[in-house]
Amino acid sequence: MGMQAALLHMVYPPQCVACDAMVSTDFGLCGACWRETPFVTGLVCDTCGVPLPGQDPGHPVHCDECLTIARPWSRGRAAMLYRDRARSMVLQLKHADRIDLARPAGGWLMRAAQPILQPDMLIAPVPLHWLRLLRRRYNQSALLSAQLARLSGLAHCPDLLQRQRNTQSQEGRTRDGRFANLAESIRVHPRRRGLVDGRHVLLVDDVMTSGATLAAAAEACLATGAADISVLVLCRVAKEG
Repeated sequence: MGMQAALLHMVYPPQCVACDAMVSTDFGLCGACWRETPFVTGLVCDTCGVPLPGQDPGHPVHCDECLTIARPWSRGRAAMLYRDRARSMVLQLKHADRIDLARPAGGWLMRAAQPILQPDMLIAPVPLHWLRLLRRRYNQSALLSAQLARLSGLAHCPDLLQRQRNTQSQEGRTRDGRFANLAESIRVHPRRRGLVDGRHVLLVDDVMTSGATLAAAAEACLATGAADISVLVLCRVAKEG
């Protein structure tokens, strides 16, 4: 640590990104918040990243949902489950201007993504419709994908995808309703088509529930010539029990 950084820490000691308690390093979690943050570890579904019971059998395994639904992507991972401190931090990132949370989240995403990263991947965020982007002023998924690209050294295209329709909220919809609401709502930016052709695209989003949004984004990339798609989310919604 340089002299300037040391002096800055003396004046402004590092604080937990979740609760403001004092911590030893910048952009970290205190012990209590770390214990309340459900990081995904151990055996997971190779398609969506949800935790699974049992030990690693040495080959890819899949959850019941991914065995039932035809996903338009090959592999997926999640850094955390969408509950407790993780849910709180995602909501703050999305709705409370806590863009500082993207920095530690990038590290958590990088750790989760290690098994699926490939050298020539193109990283791209799930897009917001321009009206929603105007209200929120930033796309939280683009903040996350930028941090992942910085840490991984992979190519990044923050505007690869566009929302063609300002779709209604997914909240309260059935699984089929979520997919119908997002159908053909996303396209590859006309000026970015050349980046997709023959590439393996890694799509990044903040939360995965049914996977409808990621499916719409993946289908848009595949329709434009992508060779393969993987997905990575900060949080995965999982059934309790």
